[in-house]
Amino acid sequence: MATFHFDLVSPEKLLFSGEVEQVDVPGSEGEFGVLAGHAPLVTTLRPGILVIHGERDALRVVVDAGFAEVGPAGLTVLANMAVPVDEFDVAQLAGVITDTEEDVADEKDGWTRDKLAQKLDRLRALQAALVH
Repeated sequence: MATFHFDLVSPEKLLFSGEVEQVDVPGSEGEFGVLAGHAPLVTTLRPGILVIHGERDALRVVVDAGFAEVGPAGLTVLANMAVPVDEFDVAQLAGVITDTEEDVADEKDGWTRDKLAQKLDRLRALQAALVH
């Protein structure tokens, strides 16, 4: 199978850079797969699991928000957060969800409550992606 270059970057580090056969991306409009020769595309990410298919096993990475760009040089994903699934702390995520639910319930200011509710929706979407 043909390969292409893929970079996965988060604010903390370059998580992956190399040749891959396919990458499955959780785009804001739905999941999509990228193969060599994919048409140019720029999209936003939604919380979910990004899957990198190389010559050996697939690497599954938890991502939350960011951008994906497919171009002549390959695919670049800039994610606000990117953590391999086996290193992701699901219990900590559950705690953050509980805390955020309490914050939403306690917040009196409508604008701040809406922002917290959006954060809660992203956290719940991430939790749902990890269960599947």
